[in-house]
Amino acid sequence: MKQVDAILNKNRFSREDIVYWLKAEGEEKTRLFEASQMIKSQYVGKRVYFRGLVEFSNICSKNCYYCGIRRANQNAERYNLTDSEILDAVRFAYENRYGSVVLQGGEISSPAFARRITGLLRRIQEISEGTLGVTLSLGEQPEEVYREWLENGAHRYLLRIEASNPELYNKIHPEDDIHDYHKRLESLRTLQKVGYQTGTGVMIGLPFQTWEDLAGDLIFMRDFDIDMVGMGPYIEHKDTPLYQYRDQLVSEEERFQLTLKMTAILRIMMKDINIAAATALQAIDPIGREKALKIGANVIMPNVTPGMYRNNYKLYENKPCTDEEAADCTNCLDVRIGMVGDEIAYGERGDPKHYYNRTGK
Repeated sequence: MKQVDAILNKNRFSREDIVYWLKAEGEEKTRLFEASQMIKSQYVGKRVYFRGLVEFSNICSKNCYYCGIRRANQNAERYNLTDSEILDAVRFAYENRYGSVVLQGGEISSPAFARRITGLLRRIQEISEGTLGVTLSLGEQPEEVYREWLENGAHRYLLRIEASNPELYNKIHPEDDIHDYHKRLESLRTLQKVGYQTGTGVMIGLPFQTWEDLAGDLIFMRDFDIDMVGMGPYIEHKDTPLYQYRDQLVSEEERFQLTLKMTAILRIMMKDINIAAATALQAIDPIGREKALKIGANVIMPNVTPGMYRNNYKLYENKPCTDEEAADCTNCLDVRIGMVGDEIAYGERGDPKHYYNRTGK
C-alpha cells in the first residue's frame, strides 16, 4: 500500500500513474475512492448542486457516429419545444429552488437560433430576477454569439470534446468541416477567453479507445484548466454507425466502473472543479449517479423537460427517467442523495471554485 499512497500523494499525475489507477482493483480501488471522497469533502464539500436540464430540441446539424439524434437518423422523432414550454420548465426549476438550469439541444448555428436563445436568456433573467444560474450546451458558435449569450444571462457553457485524442475523435466523427477536432478546441478556447465557466467531457468505453486515451482525456482537462466536467459511460445506440462495433466493447459494468475511476482520479487531479454525475450511469446501475457523488461528483442534473418529449432526446439506448415528470424526479433525488451522506444545496448556483481561482474574479 505504500506504492499506492505514494502515487496518490503526487502533486501531478503522469499518464502512467493514471493508467495504473484506471486498472486498480480490490484494495487499491477502495483506497482510490477513499482518497477522492476525502478530497471532495475537503475542497468542495458534501453539497450537491442541482442543474435543471431542459432538453429543448433534438434537431441537430451534426452527424456524429455515436449519437442517436444525429442528422442522418431517420428513425428519430424530431421535436422542438416552444418558448413557452421551455420557460415553464425553467419556472418549475426556479420555484423548486434549483440553483441553475441547463439549456441543451442539438447543435444548430444560425442567426435565427442565436436570437432565439438570447430572447430566452432575457426571459429567464426576468423570471428569476437574475438569480438563476444558466448553463448552455449548444455546440460550436461564433465568438460574437458566445459573447451575446454571456451578456444576456448565460454564465456557464458545456462543450464536450468526447475524445481528446485527435485520431480517436476522427474515428467517431465524419471527416468534414463541421466535425473538425481543431474547430472544437478553438471553440473551447474562445469560451474561456470570453469569460464563461467552461466545461467539457468525454465518453468512456468507446470502440477503439485505449487506456492511454482515457488517461490523455484527464490530462487534457487538467492542462486546459477546465472548470467543470460532464463525462459518462458510452452506451451504444442501434441507429448509429458505431453500433456495428458493439461486440468489441467491454461490458457495461466495466464501462461503469471505469467511469467511477475516471471521476475519482479527476477529483484528485482537479480538486476544486465541478464534476457532474452522468445520467448515463443510471442507465447501467439504478444508483449509478449516487455512487459517482459518493466518490467525487458534486453536480446532478434532474431532467425538467416535459415528460412527453423526454424519450425523443435519445442520445443512447435505455435512457433513464423518460417516463417521469419533473416533480417525480426531484422527490426521488432528494431521498437518494441523502442516502450517500450528501445534501442538496437548494437555491444555490454552485459556481465552481476553480473558475474564480483560475480567473481571479
